[in-house]
Amino acid sequence: MSAYARLAPIWITAAVLIFAPSAQALVQIDQGIAGARLENTRDQVRAALGKPIKIKSSKNDFGPFVEYRYSGGLRITFQGRDKVTAVETTGKGDRTTSDIGVGSSEADVVAKVKGVKCEGVGSTRSCHTGNFVAGQKITDFRIVNGNVASVTVGIVVD
Repeated sequence: MSAYARLAPIWITAAVLIFAPSAQALVQIDQGIAGARLENTRDQVRAALGKPIKIKSSKNDFGPFVEYRYSGGLRITFQGRDKVTAVETTGKGDRTTSDIGVGSSEADVVAKVKGVKCEGVGSTRSCHTGNFVAGQKITDFRIVNGNVASVTVGIVVD
């Protein structure tokens, strides 16, 4: 066996470790959070995140929904019960690739999240991608007293 062949597993392992994503959960703008992606089925979410710590079934103005709750402040909503329509986090472990998440300042959100616009008055504001138009995928950073209090990636229902 050549020296190259003997060292190949070491090089492959090193490459995987160097280029692997961090263990920290990821907020993917307009796509999802922590393995839960918009339009995933309930089975796909369970496969990615495991069994929820709490499941809630109810109705709102838009009809029936199911909500999965996970540790770390992660909440996943299936409006219509079948597919993910919103993923929200209030936990500090979920961050964008530019390190924006719960606890970040509004100024950092504006500086590091492409295309975000902020609006509202007073101590509670919204910094979001896209427009609140039915069917559009958006990411909303809820700002309270100048800092992100929650991040929601969702499909605008109405």
